[in-house]
Amino acid sequence: MEANNKSSKTHKAKQPPILFEKSQAIIKELNKRLGGTLVTYFNNPRGSVCHDDVLALFELLEKIGHQEKIYLFIKSSGGNGQASLRIVNLLRQYCREVIAVIPLECASAATMIALGANEIHMGPMAYLTPVDTSLTHALSPIDRDNDRVSVSLDELTRVVRLWQSQRSDQNENPYQQLFQYVHPLVIGAVDRAESLSIMLCRELLAYHITEESKQSEIANALNAKYPSHGYPILFEEAKRIGLAVSHLTPEINSLLLELNELYSEMGQRATTDFDDTHAHGNEILNIWESTNVLVYYQQDKDWFYRTEERRWISLNDNSSWRRMIKEGNKVQKSILHIA
Repeated sequence: MEANNKSSKTHKAKQPPILFEKSQAIIKELNKRLGGTLVTYFNNPRGSVCHDDVLALFELLEKIGHQEKIYLFIKSSGGNGQASLRIVNLLRQYCREVIAVIPLECASAATMIALGANEIHMGPMAYLTPVDTSLTHALSPIDRDNDRVSVSLDELTRVVRLWQSQRSDQNENPYQQLFQYVHPLVIGAVDRAESLSIMLCRELLAYHITEESKQSEIANALNAKYPSHGYPILFEEAKRIGLAVSHLTPEINSLLLELNELYSEMGQRATTDFDDTHAHGNEILNIWESTNVLVYYQQDKDWFYRTEERRWISLNDNSSWRRMIKEGNKVQKSILHIA
């Protein structure tokens, strides 16, 4: 570790920019144009919907108080579906109506959050995705970097179906071969998770759709209709499956894209390489923001490359949720302790 200490003295670790003043100016303009309160939720490509988001959102909602209507900006590639249900449930306790405003990607668990909104307003580049279940289990296969990989029930089902359609011996059992690569407990866990996914979708839709048959129709379509987990569900398709969608106005969409650009700059990688095996990573993964308040998760840790295992391990982890609150002309910064 001596090389790391010496390098740290000559290399100052990079920091991601915090563009609070600029984002607040756009949020103020959006509040005026929307005629309601905007709450923003952004994940960078390595961030995800998680249970900690619920506590971060609570901190933000306590600051802005109860609202008649909340417009929820969502930009995320997904994460934990159960966290999505908790996020929507919390939002509903602070407002009577939720409107999702989506200029870009709103995938997987983020689509689940959108399902809990009374209306979904989509820009010309916006898309939702299916919510078919995949999970990373403690017994999942590992990739070339020795990390556990996500396993999808749809992928497993398709492998078995392809095997059965092409096998020459009818007595062959595809699972005997599949178990060599995917542990049977993983297959069982993924199968169980699919039932959970459908249930979560129905629960979220129940916040604004009373007909159980329509809840089931939409939930089943999002879980089983599409051939790929990343299949982009565009405006017309979202309308066909029964979602209450409408178009964002060009002015609102343009402002949301400006906001997304600021968040993308905040969420860029800020990696400082000290040598071939030592580095420091600073990166903002998740962002929640509304009027006069910003709550974000910053990853802040050293990395060491363990050659014999061919993987990076983290050291000196100072990652945390952080908040900025504007009162008058002063901005207070603090750590938000979430365990």
